[in-house]
Amino acid sequence: MKIEQNFSLQHFNSFHLAVKTCCFIEYENETELGEILKDKNLKEFSFLHIGSGSNLLFLSNFDGVILHSAIKGVTITGETDDVVFIRIGAAEIWDEVVAYTVGEGWGGIENLSFIPGETGAATAQNIGAYGIEIKDVVENVEAISTLNFEKCIFSNQECKYDYRTSMFKNTPSYIITYVTLRLQKKPVFHLEYGNLKEILDAKKPVTLQKVREAIIAIRRKKLPDPNELGNAGSFFMNPVVAPEKLAQLIKDYPSIPYYPGANGFIKLSAGWLIEQCGLKGKRFGQVGVYENNALVIVNYGAASGNEIAQLADHIRETVFQRFGIPLAPEVKYIL
Repeated sequence: MKIEQNFSLQHFNSFHLAVKTCCFIEYENETELGEILKDKNLKEFSFLHIGSGSNLLFLSNFDGVILHSAIKGVTITGETDDVVFIRIGAAEIWDEVVAYTVGEGWGGIENLSFIPGETGAATAQNIGAYGIEIKDVVENVEAISTLNFEKCIFSNQECKYDYRTSMFKNTPSYIITYVTLRLQKKPVFHLEYGNLKEILDAKKPVTLQKVREAIIAIRRKKLPDPNELGNAGSFFMNPVVAPEKLAQLIKDYPSIPYYPGANGFIKLSAGWLIEQCGLKGKRFGQVGVYENNALVIVNYGAASGNEIAQLADHIRETVFQRFGIPLAPEVKYIL
């Protein structure tokens, strides 16, 4: 177990904000996590469990205890002729897991290549890209209750997955320790999103590795490297609207892109809406909207969390005034 006082979180948030926490504790297994949660000396402090911080916006120093998992490991727990089940420690880097499964020839998460963060956080967030979400392959999730310290195993349905959310994101009384995925030995490719099919048509036959390479190339063009330019990837979720709202928008904006959503609703492109407002590439002091992707807010080096939040508010207000559509942040604000 690692315990640090007055610990810098600059390397634990992808905006690279110079914030600190009173106490940082990193545990290596479920037993250590249980000991931490039961420690009476820590009861008076607020707790925040984080992964690599790729989806967090710290507005100030954190006056409490930051918990971080060091639980690693990828093991096969079962297989048939068609599927394989792999159990993954919550601290495993997500893209390394994707690279491993692609190398083994197991399909299901190749479209989620090059998404930053750790596996536990990816599962709680229900990450998604190119027509796939992690919920599509989750078999079960193991977690420790912060209330009674007992271990629970949740089925896919019990995780209550929805667009970029789950019960673990909305109910922080559970800390994910392991995730089991169900992957296909005979991959079924999902290439309908964007220009992915067009790219891969020129590289037939399609393989898992070619899909992964194409997605990595696309993401590198659209998203800045957080090690070079602080950012949290897509800052806003794509909004969903009723068909009546879409019909109204099409009258004024015939070229507006849209996609089928759940329960008869329509999903719009938040990036397109922001770009139409003329904000793409705009810089405001030490923060700005990325020049290659209007969904990304970047830190040019010395921004504060409040400055980033203020720009996000400005983007939301501008989009709402023009289109009457509210944008919800995908990034989690930490006060």
